[in-house]
Amino acid sequence: MILGMVSFMAASLVETIYIGWVGTEELAALSFTFPVVMVLQGIAMGLGVGAASVVARSIGAGDKEGVRRVVTHSFLLASLLQIGVAAITYTQVVPLFRLLGAEPHILVLITGYMEIWLLGAPFFAIAFVGSMLLRATGDVRTPGYLMAIGALLHVLIAPIFVFGLGPAPEMGLRGAAMGFLLARVGSLFMYLYCLGYRDRQLTWSVDGMLASWKATLHVGFPAVASNLIAPVSMGIIMRLLASHGAEVVAGYGVASRIESMVMMVVFSLSMSVAPFVGQNWGAGRIDRVQEALRLAIRFCLAWGAMAFVALLLVGESLVAMINDDPQVIEAAAIYLIIVPIGVGFGGVMNTVTQAFNALGKPMPPLVLTVLQTLVVYVPLAIVGNMLWGYKGIFGALALTSTVLGIVSWVWILRMIDAHVAAQGAAAR
Repeated sequence: MILGMVSFMAASLVETIYIGWVGTEELAALSFTFPVVMVLQGIAMGLGVGAASVVARSIGAGDKEGVRRVVTHSFLLASLLQIGVAAITYTQVVPLFRLLGAEPHILVLITGYMEIWLLGAPFFAIAFVGSMLLRATGDVRTPGYLMAIGALLHVLIAPIFVFGLGPAPEMGLRGAAMGFLLARVGSLFMYLYCLGYRDRQLTWSVDGMLASWKATLHVGFPAVASNLIAPVSMGIIMRLLASHGAEVVAGYGVASRIESMVMMVVFSLSMSVAPFVGQNWGAGRIDRVQEALRLAIRFCLAWGAMAFVALLLVGESLVAMINDDPQVIEAAAIYLIIVPIGVGFGGVMNTVTQAFNALGKPMPPLVLTVLQTLVVYVPLAIVGNMLWGYKGIFGALALTSTVLGIVSWVWILRMIDAHVAAQGAAAR
């Protein structure tokens, strides 16, 4: 999972480097797209979480035919939803980014990028759901390899169109979107081959499709809702940052991509914990669930401490390699000093969230996401912006991650303890 997720974020970071070489305005335009991109990716991730939860528990219970139905029907559900949302987004690109505070000359760049990127969104959704389903069936290696191959395709294809290499036209920012589109198409066929041909996990039957969708959405809908709340929060944050200028927005975009690289390690861990927790919970092995969570939390905190030190030492140098604008470097360097304080605790919350979903309990993750984004982060960011400018916005993010990491860990411990006590009482 680390191989796959870090490769995915590395491709995003390399894309940012390409655009940073093109210009600061293009870099700012790419940064403005983050909230909207997160919405479409969040839908795919939420559906993947729901389907994987059902599959993992079905495997634990020995229901092989149920696994095939859910795998097939979740693909259909992801395709239909993502195509619909992408089509709606396509018609609202200009109003959306005007609302986020994009200036007219930046808006032109954003529109050209999104028109191509949205074509690739459905392919990304199906591939991501496929990745989650492979992990849920116990195949943890293949998704990592396929994500790495997809990331490599993105890295290799994008510069051809960004810079106009060979016979390809020089498309600038739009070339990055073209690289995303072609790489996602390639990834889709790889996942379909693995699940359909190699593993025989797809079926032509639509019998029980509504039941499969209901089971998937029981966990998936709250997970989608959780994933959609974060982009709303990011949109508000982007609006606050836009008031400080395009250079600060560009610096935020660069720094957040760099931070995502280290975050992907703990995010990968949390994604790997989910099928393990789901299968063992379905089999009644609560002791293994508890031990897995203890190990995961320790790793998250240790990795967070190392990541903070590393970014403190080399963060500014990394930014300077991407863009040489002094204001961009300053904003990004400040971000990489403050925000990584919360990396370890952010990993704790991710792990707990994935564990709750794997247990078929989608509401705690939704509550935690609402607390993290709207109840805690946004108000703190607004106050921080008033008092310390964009530095206060970055500080609010670090504080929020720390507080919610602790709250989430206490919550799942109490839930598991209550379940064990209830089992003991029932046995007596």
